[in-house]
Amino acid sequence: MLSELAIHNLGVLTSAGAQPGAGLTVVTGETGAGKTMVVESLRLLKGDRADASRVRTGASKAMVEGRFVVDERKRAAVEERGGEIDENGEVIITRSVTDQGRSKAYLGGRAVPAGVLREFTADLITIHGQHDQLRLMSADAQRDALDESDPAIIPLREDYAASYASWRSLAKDLKTRVEKRRELAQETDRLQFAITEISTVAPEAGEEEELATSIHRLQSVDQLREAASTALALIDGEEDSFEDTSAASALGEAQAALASAGDPELSRLSDVLSEVTSQLTEVSVDLGRFVDDLPLDPDALDKALRRQQALKGLTRKYAPDLAGVIEWWHKAEAKLAKLDVSTESLEALKKKVVAAEKSMRAKAKKLTAARATAATALSTAVTSEIHGLSMGNSRFDVAIEKAKPSASGFDQVEFQLNGKKIAASASGGELSRVMLAIEVIVSQGGATLVFDEVDQGVGGRAAGQIGKRLALLAKSNQVIVVTHLPQVAAYAQTHVFVSKDVEKDEAESAVRVLSGEERVEEIARMMAGLDDTATGRAHAKELLELASEFNKQGNS
Repeated sequence: MLSELAIHNLGVLTSAGAQPGAGLTVVTGETGAGKTMVVESLRLLKGDRADASRVRTGASKAMVEGRFVVDERKRAAVEERGGEIDENGEVIITRSVTDQGRSKAYLGGRAVPAGVLREFTADLITIHGQHDQLRLMSADAQRDALDESDPAIIPLREDYAASYASWRSLAKDLKTRVEKRRELAQETDRLQFAITEISTVAPEAGEEEELATSIHRLQSVDQLREAASTALALIDGEEDSFEDTSAASALGEAQAALASAGDPELSRLSDVLSEVTSQLTEVSVDLGRFVDDLPLDPDALDKALRRQQALKGLTRKYAPDLAGVIEWWHKAEAKLAKLDVSTESLEALKKKVVAAEKSMRAKAKKLTAARATAATALSTAVTSEIHGLSMGNSRFDVAIEKAKPSASGFDQVEFQLNGKKIAASASGGELSRVMLAIEVIVSQGGATLVFDEVDQGVGGRAAGQIGKRLALLAKSNQVIVVTHLPQVAAYAQTHVFVSKDVEKDEAESAVRVLSGEERVEEIARMMAGLDDTATGRAHAKELLELASEFNKQGNS
């Protein structure tokens, strides 16, 4: 729900603010005062296109800020995008546009693309205007309205859409394989050759470094063995010698001599020699292991060099290093599996396509059946609603015809008024009433619904009925209506008035909430400009009293 709206330098509005109520809020004022700018500001908050022409003349930037009361799910969505919730638990959305046409959007204080606002506010704000009436004439919009009228349809539609996407993907794959069989076969041969070449070598990650080290040792094996053996003999002594001349033995004797002297300093040095002896023992063990690990196979060097050459051949053809070669290998195997154009593979794929199509058609049938049931219910409900909106002789029907398979089903939906397409048979006023009737039926509650002069072309008793329907709709939604009709304005709990200052050189408008006598005067003005007559004010009071009594009864 929208709790507060602030507008700066948008159109004729220099600085304006409003706090729409939880029920029905109406926005009234003289033509040209700037009522449409209130709706325009909400369109900006929804992420719609920002138009530089909307910036007030002489200003460099226009800005709109809205505070919204949202549920836990919406608050979590804001925090996930790095935004913050204010101290009242509300979300602040800000949108600005410069006189050069550059716009910025902020969600919870965090800069976001306008598309994020569209996504975030999709189920938060719905705007109905003259433009949206025309949208109702499109087949897609009519189908969507029908689907929204019955909660059971949406999961069926989503299930069907997934099945349709699967069938389309498989069918496209089959078509590609059949049409490009020769090219794919050549590609298959190329990939198969490469995979065989790589798999024959079977490279392992990090093998180049290990192999280079091994080759170095093999090339210097005699020198390495001699150096290690010499060092080992000096540490441990000659194996064939009868005398113990090893460094380890000499160090042991020196350590023992120092330890037995009984002097603190010599004892310290004895401990140092003990540590050296321990380290020398570890070196001896490592040298013995090194000598034992040196290759004895005379062909080992030749094998290693051949292996290195084979690996270099792969890195020259497929990737700069072995890691890249291995990655290319795995991707080629995955691609080869998809490029299989053998007769067996194509037959198997055909079976999958047939099975997927069968599943899709079965789900489409369920979707069509659900839509048929919903169409009957919606036709009856809308017909009943428009009868209450002074269209007593009209009949609303939802016709469903079979269409080509698409992501939305096998159905073409058409709204009809008195047996004819609604686009061809309905006037602007009738379209307004039909759209309102559909919204009353479809609305799930908890949203902010904005109606921008959708009561245009309507008057008399029908206007009063529209006011009642809007009041009933506002029981479970926040409803904001821009209107010229006193019969509609009278039913509002909050009355916002947009006034235009004509005394200044440059047009400037202000926004304020009316109450008491001010509201009586505005209703009287809307009744053919009778705000300065006692009769007009009396009629306005009577209208307000009747509306108030209806609201009390409707909410009881």
